[in-house]
Amino acid sequence: MSLDEVIQIAKDVRKNAYVPYSNYSVGAALVCKNGNVYSGCNIENDGIMSICAERVAFTKALSEGERDFDYIVICGGSNLETLENCTPCGYCRQFMNEFVDKDFKIFLINSSDDAEIYHIDDLLPHSFKL
Repeated sequence: MSLDEVIQIAKDVRKNAYVPYSNYSVGAALVCKNGNVYSGCNIENDGIMSICAERVAFTKALSEGERDFDYIVICGGSNLETLENCTPCGYCRQFMNEFVDKDFKIFLINSSDDAEIYHIDDLLPHSFKL
């Protein structure tokens, strides 16, 4: 599957976000090394029980037995017509760090479909990892 196709998956799943409090919808598409793709959107609740798109994608993959991850595409913004530079929150960075190697890539997509590419260590330097 091409990167453009994975970007489209992230954009499409973003439409399913449930964001009545922030109005900030995020979509993510996680690509496994075997080629399988798992998508996720953010789902908010009143209080601390919300879940981010990145963790939705990872938990779907992990619950299906996946453990080898290649990259994730993330897109988000305050309306569905515009994409902003949407970096993973600190909790998602640590969560991903538990399951990826140093070569894992994070693609952040803007409205022009341009990608900023990071490795997990770029976004979570000096992380705690067993």
